[in-house]
Amino acid sequence: MIVWLNGAFSAGKTSTAKELTELIADSTLFDPEVIGGALRQLLPPKRLAEVTDYQDLPIWRRLVVDGAAALLAEVGGVLVVPMTLLRQDYRDEIFGGLAARRITVCHVVLTADETILRQRAATREEFPDDPGRSAAVRRWSLDHLAPYQEALTWLRADAYVLDTGHLTPRQAAERVAKAVRDGSAGPCAIVQTPEPTAATLAAGVLLFDEEDRVLLVDPTYKPGWEFPGGVVEPGEAPARAGMREVAEEIGIELPTVPRLLVVDWEPPKPPGHGGLRFLFDGGRLAGADARGLLLPGSELRGWRFVTEGEAAALLPPVRLNRLRWALRARELGRTLNLEAGVPVG
Repeated sequence: MIVWLNGAFSAGKTSTAKELTELIADSTLFDPEVIGGALRQLLPPKRLAEVTDYQDLPIWRRLVVDGAAALLAEVGGVLVVPMTLLRQDYRDEIFGGLAARRITVCHVVLTADETILRQRAATREEFPDDPGRSAAVRRWSLDHLAPYQEALTWLRADAYVLDTGHLTPRQAAERVAKAVRDGSAGPCAIVQTPEPTAATLAAGVLLFDEEDRVLLVDPTYKPGWEFPGGVVEPGEAPARAGMREVAEEIGIELPTVPRLLVVDWEPPKPPGHGGLRFLFDGGRLAGADARGLLLPGSELRGWRFVTEGEAAALLPPVRLNRLRWALRARELGRTLNLEAGVPVG
């Protein structure tokens, strides 16, 4: 299990985490900051110069998951992780990766009034022997107060929130430990999707509203928007898998088997294994159905109907390219065969 301490910079995550390891039996501190430090030594300067925050590096997010899983396999027990995550898609990617490894995460947000956070940030001395680095940390903390305030909406809905404004680190740790024990800070509700160990088959279904906009959904377990759908189970027909996933994810029972628009061979790209990706035409939803979609499970956070242009801002490049060819296939009334997103034959 992991107890993840999130929140604003200067909310007391690191000091509380250290106290918490004394209160939770068989617990170990895991600070992902060390991975950021290692990447500064491992990555070429040109790559590092492309980002202002190491959290924007996919390798950092991947190594946080891999490192936490490896550490748990080595020492067992509970990991206490003090790390600010203010982007919901990064939280999704990391927590989803941990869930795929069957690792439970208790998400705790330490918060305080902005006045208190500013006072703490202004007096931080992270590096007593290096005033320049300490000043940089203070600027970083203050610069990230606005993103923290923006993130509070989803953080409060996602985690157990504890106000540390008038608590010592020990007092905060005692309350977190109690919340973990009594279930107040329960496991984060995120779907556990096992990581593939080989190439997979996946089926997505395009559904349209009366304005011919396509439905996209926002998964909780990975970054980026998606089409309704999922992995084809052994012995299951791809179209039937798409119908099953649509019913499970958004509560829509398709009356007929959807027509295939594209089949795309996705080449393996480590750490992914690639495989075949099918997109089917689920047709138009009536006005009432389009306005009353359900999200019955924990896999999806939200949904929206979008134009092709609007989809460009939401979908990762691979999925966007697949959508564009599927829309062309729908217009042409034919099926397209793609290899790595390019029509062949």
